[in-house]
Order: sequence, then structure tokens, then C-alpha cells
Amino acid sequence: MTFRALVLEKDGDGPATAAVQTLEDDRLPAGDVTVAVEYSTLNYKDGLCLGPKGGGLVKAWPHIAGIDFAGTVEASDDPRYAPGDKVVLTGWRVGERHWGGYAEKARVKADWLVPLPEGLTTRQAMAVGTAGFTAMLAVMALEDHGLSPDKGEVLVTGAAGGVGSVATAILAKLGYDVVAVTGRPAEEGYLRDLGAARILPRAEIAETVNRPLESEIWAGCIDAVGGSMLARVLGQLKYQASVAAVGNAGGIQVPATVIPFLLRGVNLLGIDSVMRGFDDRQRAWGRIASDLPMEKLEAMIRPAQLEEVPQLGADILKGAVRGRVVVDVNS
Repeated sequence: MTFRALVLEKDGDGPATAAVQTLEDDRLPAGDVTVAVEYSTLNYKDGLCLGPKGGGLVKAWPHIAGIDFAGTVEASDDPRYAPGDKVVLTGWRVGERHWGGYAEKARVKADWLVPLPEGLTTRQAMAVGTAGFTAMLAVMALEDHGLSPDKGEVLVTGAAGGVGSVATAILAKLGYDVVAVTGRPAEEGYLRDLGAARILPRAEIAETVNRPLESEIWAGCIDAVGGSMLARVLGQLKYQASVAAVGNAGGIQVPATVIPFLLRGVNLLGIDSVMRGFDDRQRAWGRIASDLPMEKLEAMIRPAQLEEVPQLGADILKGAVRGRVVVDVNS
């Protein structure tokens, strides 16, 4: 038995190369469950793994990247899954340290899988992927810390990206007034279609301000940018409001003070989607199935084939990918 895969190879200190190859099934890594992959997707971390040196994330070669996949169980040594079951995988260092979803087959630990929620197709699940899963975790965290639609405007930074797009659509459906931040004026129509009540140009909030506190503006924020933008958002949050930090596209250093925490009691919530336990994963995927409008999700999708993934990986690192890439690994 064989399967097609996008294989990353690296010779010594040279750059990694990527090419679609046909492999024997016995090349699959150890695991409890073999999945016939139907769709994968593209995240920022995938772009890093596909880079010249594996982004520092890939430790062994040859390698198959793809941190997300959805498909049908082909064989299982674990009683929780049987052939024919539809499953989703995100995170768990799959696609980094363990062969991932840019292939027609994957073999993984049963603990890493989640049953596909009723009402979602495998294609829709990969339109969500780690980006959308992270967005849902962020919404849940904000709600768990008191956010509700009556509290005021909710800011979404990096709104045209994968996390931001899904977050905008979910929040809008839940009745929130979403303010979408983007540095790409051409994306205004796209973001309004997702449900953004208004658009805030990135330049208006990316500016560094030397005051630790500004006027109270935001009832909450999902921040995919980090850096100086996150620092400024902290100073604009309403009393006891929260920001869910999900990314660092604007840098890992946050030039902030403790004043917003001490005088306004604001919360900085870190969102990790990689090592989340099964219960949190089930809860989040259930909320995705109920709270993410599928017609909005469809508008985010950019379909792709395995051969296109390396170029798309380079594009996402440049901030040049809108919405969600869905990779049909069998096309």
C-alpha cells in the first residue's frame, strides 16, 4: 500500500526542499490510529516548518509537515476509534516532531484525535483548523472572564488572517460589535462581510504611545499581533476587561507597564491550542459547530492542492494569505 505526501528533505546544512512523493505505508510513524486524510490546511506555523531550515521546528528529516488534518479512520488499535469514524487533529506537535497532514495517510496517537462534531464536514473542519480552533478558545476565555455583548466593542487585531477571520465571524454571530484591525485597506469589504461593525486601520493603533493608560475603549480583544500593538491595547481596555493573546506577528516583545493591571484590573489571557486537553477540545469544537456561521466560513476558504503548499507557506509568512487555505490532499 502506498500514499502520496509532500515530503520535506534536507541535506546537511543546505536548505530544505519540498516535493510530492509516493511512499510505502510502512514509512508511517508509530501510532494507535491510521487515518485516511481528506483535508489539511495552512497555518503560520506550517509556513515556518516549510521554510528553508524547517523554521527551527522540524528536528528530523525527511519530514511531512501539516499541523492539522481531518479524515476517516482506516485502522485503529484503540477502542475509542473504529474504521469509518470521522476525526480531526490539531496541534500536539504533529507536523513539527511527528509526521503531519500533508499526506493521504497519517498515523498518530489516539489521544491526539477528536471525533468530528456532528454538523461539520472534514472540509469545513480544516477551514477552521488550528487558526479557528484557537479563535474559539479565545472567545471562550473572554466569555469565561466576563465578556458579554452588552459590554461594548470587541477588538480583533490581524483580522484578515486565519485566527482573526474566524474570530470576527464567531463574535459577530454571537451579537458582539466587532472592530476589525487590518493594515490592508482592500480587505474592508471582506471583513464587513464576516460581520465586522467597523474597520480600524492598523496605523491608528500600531503607533507607540508613551502613556500607560488611555481612554477606556474596548470591552475585550483577541490579539494576533503582539508587540507594541498589544501594549497599546492593554492601555485602552475597559475596567476589568481582558485581551486574549493568540499570536506574535508584530513581535514577541511587549513594551508595556503594569499600570493597566494595577489600576484597571485588566487581564492578559494566554491562549495555547497545541497541548489543550481532550475536554477543552471537545467543548471548543462543539461551540465551533454551533457558533461559527458556515456561510461565512465558506467565504474564507482558498482551496489548494499539495503542490501549491510550499509557495503558500512562504506567502503566509509575509502576511499575504487571507482567510483559510484548505488543502485537498487527494487532488
